[in-house]
Amino acid sequence: MKKIKSLIFAAVAVCLTAPVFTSCSSDTTDAPDNLISEYSYNDNLVAAQKAKSKKDVAVLLVAFGSTWNNAFLAFDKTKAAYEAAFPNADVYVCFSSDICINRASIGENKDDNGNIVKRDYYEPRYLLHAIGAAKYSKIYVQSLQVIPGEEFAAVVASVKKFMNNGYISSAHLDDEYLAKLEADEAIYLGMPLLSDPEKDVPEVAKQLNALYASEAQQGVVAFMGHGNPDNYDTFKANVRYTQLEEALQKLNPSYYVGTVDMPDNYKQDVLARMQEKGINSGKVSLHALMSIAGDHAHNDMAGGALEGQDEDEYWKPMAPESEDVSWYEFFKHAGYEPIVPISGKHPQGLLELPGVLNVWIQHTKNALFLEDAYHSMYPEE
Repeated sequence: MKKIKSLIFAAVAVCLTAPVFTSCSSDTTDAPDNLISEYSYNDNLVAAQKAKSKKDVAVLLVAFGSTWNNAFLAFDKTKAAYEAAFPNADVYVCFSSDICINRASIGENKDDNGNIVKRDYYEPRYLLHAIGAAKYSKIYVQSLQVIPGEEFAAVVASVKKFMNNGYISSAHLDDEYLAKLEADEAIYLGMPLLSDPEKDVPEVAKQLNALYASEAQQGVVAFMGHGNPDNYDTFKANVRYTQLEEALQKLNPSYYVGTVDMPDNYKQDVLARMQEKGINSGKVSLHALMSIAGDHAHNDMAGGALEGQDEDEYWKPMAPESEDVSWYEFFKHAGYEPIVPISGKHPQGLLELPGVLNVWIQHTKNALFLEDAYHSMYPEE
């Protein structure tokens, strides 16, 4: 969490010094030239892709984002998996996080060979506008969020604004084209991973157990999700973590699910639940319950366990309840034997697990027409 907080200030600096990226500024009807050029760049990029592929269907994958190279590679593999699942579609990836977009563009992190990696990602509004300018006849927007919480609400808002032609006045789309998308029910919204408690939660539990059953036989397997603070618990989505823990424990009582931000479900609460069941020592395998393994996985979860990390950076003896204490160090100093399984040099995110990724892919295949999806979440509107 400490690193994420510092990025907030860094992102402000980037917004003030890097005119190419305008994602920290609000929409305005009197758009600056650099915002227009951002639309134009993406328009050209997408138009060229459509001309080359001659495909008339677009799939837009919307992730929160990351600045880690292993996460970029996970997004690349996810894009490839979607291209295989949707051979008649052009697939695009975008980030909803301004901070991640800006920090990825300047190369915050290095790859495993020590090389600084820079990646250009864009906000949903830019890619949606470009997809609309290219006039794809069918559009799927797929959320890569885990729960239908605060970040997913932002995805929904972006798509609604696109369909209402609500972006900058000097970059308006063809109203007739947008009306046809709506009339033909040709724009679809794919739900987050744990959208349906009756179907998604037990399926994801099944997939996770298939991967980690042997670890659960040797000790605790603890998953770290993100979660939303109470004030941002959109659609009351935090309950999915509790539901997932319950589903996993039906398969093996050694599974636990905690979060970074969900009240009453922090690492301290996971420990309390373990001790209530008499688990006071032993192995604790830590896994990220997030789409990719980025800052939270490397620092908040695995801090002090990975090659090149300074243990003192992630352990504060005077405040073990602090959010700055990593899960690894927290359980280590509580008398357990924490383990962080890695692939290469990194923890894995959920997009890297084929069985779990397939749940997202099925959501896209079963995606609802935007208005139907929207009104299912906002029935009063």
